[in-house]
Amino acid sequence: MTTAQQIETAPLGLQDYIGEMALLLGAGSAVMNQLALVGVGKGVAEHSTTFERPLDRLRTTLTYIYALTLGTEEERLAIARMVNKAHVPIKGDGYTAFDPKLQLWVAATLTAGGEQMYEKTFGPMDEASRERTYREGWILGTTLQVTDDMWPPTRAEFTTYWEQMQDELSPDPVVQKYAKQLLSARDAPWYLAPSVALQSLLTRGNLTPRVREVLALPWTRRDQRAYDLFWRFFRLTYPLVPKRARTWHSRWLVRDMRKRMKANRRVI
Repeated sequence: MTTAQQIETAPLGLQDYIGEMALLLGAGSAVMNQLALVGVGKGVAEHSTTFERPLDRLRTTLTYIYALTLGTEEERLAIARMVNKAHVPIKGDGYTAFDPKLQLWVAATLTAGGEQMYEKTFGPMDEASRERTYREGWILGTTLQVTDDMWPPTRAEFTTYWEQMQDELSPDPVVQKYAKQLLSARDAPWYLAPSVALQSLLTRGNLTPRVREVLALPWTRRDQRAYDLFWRFFRLTYPLVPKRARTWHSRWLVRDMRKRMKANRRVI
C-alpha cells in the first residue's frame, strides 16, 4: 500500500503534465465517454454549439481545465461562476447540467483521459505518482455541484467507480448520431480532412469496446493496426520536443483568460 509520505513526495504531480499538448489527443475520447452516459449525451447533443463555433468551444473547455489546475483560487471561483451561468439553460427530459451525478461522470472522464494520454506518451506512472496526480485532480470533480464525499477518495476507489459506471452507459439514437457527426470529416475543408480522420481514429481507439458499442462507433483490425502504429511513433518522437514547446498552448490560454477577465470580455 502506498503511504501518505510516498504520495506527498512522489516524483510526478498533476502540474508536471496537465499542460502537455499530448493530452489533447484524448480530448475527443473524453467527450465520447461523456456522451455514452445518456443524461450527459442528450444534454450535449441538444444544447452544444460545437458545430457553430468549434475552435471557441475548444478554447473555453481548455480554459476551464487550465484555470482549475494552473490558475489562482480567485480565478477558479470566477470560472466556476461563469460555468454555472452558462449551464442554466442546459436542461431537458431527464437531465440538467446541475445534476451532480452527471457532473461527476464528466469530471471522471477528464481524469481518466489525462492519465491515459500521459501513460501512452511517457509510459506507466509509479503508484505514488498515480495517487498524487489523482488527488491533485480532485478539483476537476468538486469545483461545481459535486460534493467532496461524492468524489472517490483514492485512485483504487476511482477505478471501482469507473468500472461500475460502465453498466450505466446506454445507447440513444440521437446521441449516436451526434457522436458520428463529431467524428465525421464529410463537412470539413479538404485541408483539414486528414487531421479530422486522425482525430477520429485516436478518439475511437482510446475508447473501450463497451463505449464504442454504446455509441455505435466502428472499429476494425485495420483501425487497430493504424492506432498502434501511431502510438509507437508518437511516444518515440514527442518526448524529444522541448517541454516549453510542448506546453506553450496552456500558458497562452491562461494568459488569454487573464486578459479577458481584466478587459471584462467573455471567457466561457
